[in-house]
Amino acid sequence: MVQMPLSGDSSADGSLVRVEQVTRTITTRNQKTTILDGITFSVPHGALFAINGPSGSGKSTLLNMLSGIDRPSSGQIFFAGNELRGRSENELARWRGQHVGIIFQFFQLIPTLTACENILLALELGGGGKLPRTARRARALTCLEMVGLQDLARRLPSELSGGQQQRVAIARALANNPSVLVADEPTGNLDSRTARQVFATLASLVEYKHTVIYVTHDPAFAALATARIDLLDGRIVSQHNALATITSLEGAQR
Repeated sequence: MVQMPLSGDSSADGSLVRVEQVTRTITTRNQKTTILDGITFSVPHGALFAINGPSGSGKSTLLNMLSGIDRPSSGQIFFAGNELRGRSENELARWRGQHVGIIFQFFQLIPTLTACENILLALELGGGGKLPRTARRARALTCLEMVGLQDLARRLPSELSGGQQQRVAIARALANNPSVLVADEPTGNLDSRTARQVFATLASLVEYKHTVIYVTHDPAFAALATARIDLLDGRIVSQHNALATITSLEGAQR
């Protein structure tokens, strides 16, 4: 059977990601542990989407499956109408490099590279290296400008604050212009003021037509999503659109 290529466009129902009856179990020494139990939801294209819940609820496992790093034990995950199941690791790696930007809680910047060089490396690894060298640097600087750090392009991570490092990490995730950005507790390693600034930067990316999916255990940040699911013990306990907006955070990143 010929597989359709994984694209970055929405499916027919307007969702970018669709999850159907996904279960994840781990078996060790004859003991079976259920991490996720029959999860079903969809992420609209252009959403600021939160996966909320306490530690141990399965948030990070779910995020890893949405980005193709992990695979469900059963169930289906669709990206732009195309199923991820059955793809080889190499296919998923190529797809992830082109369509998914990943933001880590602890930044994961290479300490010997400047802010700009960290983004240039992401371009090389994700396929953007096909651009002429001058265009690659221009793209990296554009990404830094999107997070308000264009003036710090030549700084090493050690010369940046924690909040600035996370914003560089967001810029790096934007390098290959992905359809979706996934962030695992992106504010979890920051003080409250810096966390608000970083979240405001992350939330602003929907204005550039990106879909943002983020994991959080903080109810305040979860409430600022345009849509969210709440997890508890591997199950969705609530699923709804949030009433709050990011208006209260608009000035925080300045």
